[in-house]
Amino acid sequence: MEAKSEGPVLAQRGIVDLVNIVAALPEAERERFDRLFRVVSTVGELDPPEHMYRWIERYFGSVEAVLRQKVVKVTNRLTLEETLFNDIRARRPLEARIPAELADEIAKTAPDPFCEPELNTPADPFGRIRGEHTITASNIAKYDGLHGVVIFDEHDPLAFTEALVVDAVRVARRWFEAAHQIDPSAVYPFFMWNCLWKSGASIPHGHAQVSLTRGAHYGKVESTRRATLVYREEYGTEYFDDLFLAHQSLGLASEVGSVRVMANLVPLKEKEVVLTAKAVDDNLARVAYQALRCLVERLNVVSFNLVIWMPPLVDTNEDWSGMPVVVRLVDRGDPLNRTSDFGAMELYAASVVSSDPFRVAEVLWEDLDVR
Repeated sequence: MEAKSEGPVLAQRGIVDLVNIVAALPEAERERFDRLFRVVSTVGELDPPEHMYRWIERYFGSVEAVLRQKVVKVTNRLTLEETLFNDIRARRPLEARIPAELADEIAKTAPDPFCEPELNTPADPFGRIRGEHTITASNIAKYDGLHGVVIFDEHDPLAFTEALVVDAVRVARRWFEAAHQIDPSAVYPFFMWNCLWKSGASIPHGHAQVSLTRGAHYGKVESTRRATLVYREEYGTEYFDDLFLAHQSLGLASEVGSVRVMANLVPLKEKEVVLTAKAVDDNLARVAYQALRCLVERLNVVSFNLVIWMPPLVDTNEDWSGMPVVVRLVDRGDPLNRTSDFGAMELYAASVVSSDPFRVAEVLWEDLDVR
């Protein structure tokens, strides 16, 4: 992708220097940051036996590099999302290194049921929604009453184009409306795209999933909505506005047209990017595509999760005025590596992340048309 703008100047700052970076902000920006985030740093020390020296030098460059390791813990005070960054991990360059054998592994999975969806997948009660590059099916193993699949024409899940992503979002919106017609009490939409095995995709063929739930939105979405109300009550401003401005103060956020883009300070896992917008439309889909394509082509992302949090389709008793549409996309690692990127820490404590949000932002601003 051709570079369009240099974006905010990051001046080689890094996440392990966050305490000093925040301290240098103007007072108003520092106060806003501090009401959103808590930053704690510590140093871990170790004393390796001489027998380990060669192994350490091979993997970390030098023995000295591991003797004292700075660890920074960033916590979102409102949502309690929390991430731990290690100095020797965060300072590594983010190199593009897509496994050469991955294309062969993907090719071996064809044909699969999604290659001929009208023959090998069930339809929803209201039939199928067809787009220019995608078609829907009913998910055969449902996690909600209304749960469908948006199947891409292209088998290779990494060969997605801007036109395909825009079409998938359009088809998803039509699916939500059709599903709502057969169950008017189902009003809370959710879009999810898992790419390749590490992400939880059971079928490699490119596809996204859609669901429409009733009663209340899914727990993580509803929890965030409630947090925005608490923040507004306490500070008199909107949480997502301040979240964007806090990231922007550090060079970690910018606008692409009407879409706000952030390299998340508390990423769930590697290289998480968050987009917010006023509506689920073609513009948002295009920016999501651009961000995702940047991660794939520039930052070695081959397996990923992408979700879109949306407000209800109709008015409800809840206050959604502070909740924009939110897109979250995150790297899930090398699908050919058998080691999982999620462990007990991520499940029950806090995320442990190697990638530096400042480096992620640096690459994003080189590729996106930011302002």
